[in-house]
Amino acid sequence: MTKADIVNEIAKSTGIEKVQVLTIVEAFMESVKSSLTAQNNVYLRGFGSFIVKKRAQKVARNISKNTTITIPEHNIPAFKPAKSFAEKVK
Repeated sequence: MTKADIVNEIAKSTGIEKVQVLTIVEAFMESVKSSLTAQNNVYLRGFGSFIVKKRAQKVARNISKNTTITIPEHNIPAFKPAKSFAEKVK
């Protein structure tokens, strides 16, 4: 499902114009992105959590050059579904 499909579904079920729904969906996504960028998690009860995970430093191999490289510690965004949501998907 794409963003356009989500906008169409919401517009159909609520009766709100697609342009307004698109603006709302994009504002929601920007809000989540800015919160995660600021190292703040986003919790949506009954749906899940958008969290920032910390990856530890590790040593890896560059196979083409046959060398080892160190990948520094870094943060990545992640999604953890709520228990009720995960059970419905199973």
